[in-house]
Amino acid sequence: MKTKAQHDEDTVEQGPLGTRERIVRTASRLMQRQGYEASGVKQISQEAGATLGSLYHFFPGGKQQLAAEAIRHGDREFADILGEMLDSRPDPAGAIDDCAVALAEGLHASAWLDGCPVTATALGAAGHLPDIQRAAAEAFQRWRELVYEKLRGAGIAEDEARELASTVISTLEGAEMAAQVARSEEPLRAAGRQLARLINSYR
Repeated sequence: MKTKAQHDEDTVEQGPLGTRERIVRTASRLMQRQGYEASGVKQISQEAGATLGSLYHFFPGGKQQLAAEAIRHGDREFADILGEMLDSRPDPAGAIDDCAVALAEGLHASAWLDGCPVTATALGAAGHLPDIQRAAAEAFQRWRELVYEKLRGAGIAEDEARELASTVISTLEGAEMAAQVARSEEPLRAAGRQLARLINSYR
């Protein structure tokens, strides 16, 4: 299964997107793989097939503004995947387990390069760049809300559903990083199994 980042990379190479969208997707992919500090605007513009002048035309705030937009792109991208996985099964425990497996397989297929597009960008910059911190916080909140709605729909009480949703997203994020470092699917697969058991314990 082709990952979202690989699809974006193919689309950038084929060139049907507008210049601004190519720049955003390229920045998202590079920062996902290299982090914020290692991804320079010159590399981004070159790989997006755009001039530096075009990049600064669309993002007069430079790299910081572009990184915040790249995080928002990654937010929407993962929210779409998460939403599809949650909608694919009526049982939230099984849906979360499936999501963990899909993340593990996608990470493996990318040769362990394509972890969370939000975390990789935010970790190197959120502490001193408030726009990036805010975009990342909004992304995590959106993902928690998707899980929360699924849990509430399964009859789990509001307070418990909110805490469980936070636990689900935090666990998947941590497991994805562990899988990337270990170059193994097992941290994510194990996280999915345990999250499913935890969710089932509330039903």
